[in-house]
Amino acid sequence: MSAVVAVIPARGGSKGVPRKNLRRVGGVPLVARAVAAARRCPEIDRVIVSTDDADIAAVAAEWGAEVVERPVELAGDEASSESAVLHVLETLDPDADAIGVVVLLQATSPFLDVPALGDAVRLVRSRRRDVVFSAVETYGFLWRRATGDAAEAVNHEASARPRRQDREPHFLETGAFYVLRAKAFRVTRHRFFGSVGITEVAARTAIEIDTEDELAVARALAPLVDRPEPLDVDAVVTDFDGVHTDDTALLDQHGVETVRVSRSDGMGVSLLRRAGVPMLILSTEANPVVTARARKLGVDVVQHCDDKAAALRAWAAEHRLPLSRIAYLGNDVNDLPCLEIVGWPVVVPDAHPRVRAAARVVLDTPGGDGAVRDLAERVLSARDAAPAASLPGSGVAAAPTKENP
Repeated sequence: MSAVVAVIPARGGSKGVPRKNLRRVGGVPLVARAVAAARRCPEIDRVIVSTDDADIAAVAAEWGAEVVERPVELAGDEASSESAVLHVLETLDPDADAIGVVVLLQATSPFLDVPALGDAVRLVRSRRRDVVFSAVETYGFLWRRATGDAAEAVNHEASARPRRQDREPHFLETGAFYVLRAKAFRVTRHRFFGSVGITEVAARTAIEIDTEDELAVARALAPLVDRPEPLDVDAVVTDFDGVHTDDTALLDQHGVETVRVSRSDGMGVSLLRRAGVPMLILSTEANPVVTARARKLGVDVVQHCDDKAAALRAWAAEHRLPLSRIAYLGNDVNDLPCLEIVGWPVVVPDAHPRVRAAARVVLDTPGGDGAVRDLAERVLSARDAAPAASLPGSGVAAAPTKENP
C-alpha cells in the first residue's frame, strides 16, 4: 500500500512574527509541536519538514522528522504552501507511485487534533473523499464592507435574525491540516480538488498564529488545551535561588548569608542519582551556600555564570546529551535563555509571568518547599511509563468529528 506522508512547510523568513516556526507555545517550538503531532498519528508513515533554515532543520530532525531542503525560490514571501509540498513530492517520489496520500500540516496551528487528523486520513485513503480539511462549525452572522465602506450581510438576511437552532451552520477552515490524494494534487497543484470533505475540530484548537498577539493568545491557551505528558528526559538542570530555596536569604550582623532548603529535595536528587540521571545546578551568583548544597547533594555545579545558556550547552555537550532531552527548572527572567533551548522548560508555580509563559510544565510545589522533589518524581514516573507515552509533543483531546460533503 502506498505511503501517507505529512509535509510541514517551515520557512525561516516569516515577517509578521520573526522566526515564527521556532517560537514556543507550551514550551515547545511550533515546528516541533507539528512534528510531534504528526508522529503521534498512526495513519501517517513519514513526517517531512520542508525548510530553507538550518536552525529549523536541526529542531525538526531532533524531534524525529526527515528534512527536505527548500529551494530559495520556493521560500520567499510569495511562495505558497502548495509549492513546498509539490517540491517534497517530486523529491521523494519522482515516479508518483510510492506516496498515495499527502498531508499538509501547518506549524502555525499549535493545537493539532491528532484523532481528527487520523479520521481525515482514513476518509481519503478509503477514496470517499479526495480532499479533507480541518474546520470549526460556526453560526456567526458574517458581514463585509461594500461600496462606500457600508456594511453588507454575507451569509444571512439582515432583516431576519433567526435563532441559532433555526440557522444553517457554516464551517471555517482552521488551517491546521489538509489531507490530499497525492496523484491528483500533483496534477491540479492546488489543495482543493475533486470531492472535498470536512473534519470538524474543537474551537479551542483552531487558533492560527500570524501575529504576536495570536502567539500570546496561544501561549495563554496552552495550559488549558495541552494534555499533561510524562516528563521524559535524560538529565535535569536547575537554577538555585527560588528553586532549591524560597528565594529569600537571612543575613546576620556579620553579613553571613543563610538560606532554607528542603530535605525532601535532597531525597529527590538522591533518587535521580540512583536512577543514573545526570544533574547540574546552574547559578548566576557565586555563593558558598550553593557550593555547599551541591557538594551535599553530590551533583555538578556551575556558578558565577553570566551566560547560563552557554554554560548549559557546554555541559550538555560534555555529557553528550541532546538539549531536547534535558529538563531545566527555573523561576525568574535570568532563566529564560536556558528555558528556551531545552526540550522541557519547567518552572515553579510562583515563577515570574514571563517565565511561566515559557514553560512546558508548571510544578505544583514552590521553590524551597519540595519543587526539586516534585520534578524528580515526575522524571522517575515517566521512566516507568509505557514507551508510547514518552514521545515529546503536545496532545489535544479529540473533538466529535463529522464529515461534510
